Amino acid sequence: MEPRTIRLHDCEFSTYIFEEEIIARITMLAEKIDTDYQHKKPLFLAVLNGSFMFAADLLKRVSVPCEIAFIRLSSYQDMNSTGKVKEVLGLTENIEDRHIVILEDIVDTGHTVHGLLQKLAEQKPASVEVATLLMKPECLQHELAVKYVARTIPNDFVVGYGLDYNGLGRNLRDIYKIVS
Repeated sequence: MEPRTIRLHDCEFSTYIFEEEIIARITMLAEKIDTDYQHKKPLFLAVLNGSFMFAADLLKRVSVPCEIAFIRLSSYQDMNSTGKVKEVLGLTENIEDRHIVILEDIVDTGHTVHGLLQKLAEQKPASVEVATLLMKPECLQHELAVKYVARTIPNDFVVGYGLDYNGLGRNLRDIYKIVS
């Protein structure tokens, strides 16, 4: 595949991870999840907006009986993120004694996942694991055990495949890295 350059708002981005690699890595995650969750009927919690493509492609490949719910997190005060999850929006399922897999598009600082894990623990699930499409280990500010990682990346700003830059780029099939 030939890399291409796109422009979103005031920035240029170049192809970084092609869709074929993304799908291959998601397929490997699905196989691992199938093995780990035999006879457990996990509930996947897809964190919107960014994880929608990852969640769709992962769940198409998971073969164990499972459920999915889509959640949003409220962590904003005025116009700035507090880094603390105040509320989990859309979680209507009872998760007590359930096996939960959080689906994230990207884990960088870990603030969102850390806060979500604390909120979910209050409801006494049987287990909680995290699956992410991308992870930036050098950016982590919390000790997190992220069990399912499709790919680690350096601290580059990326868009595509659910990830956006000020609202644009979520619909791109490949992942792009900022060049300017």
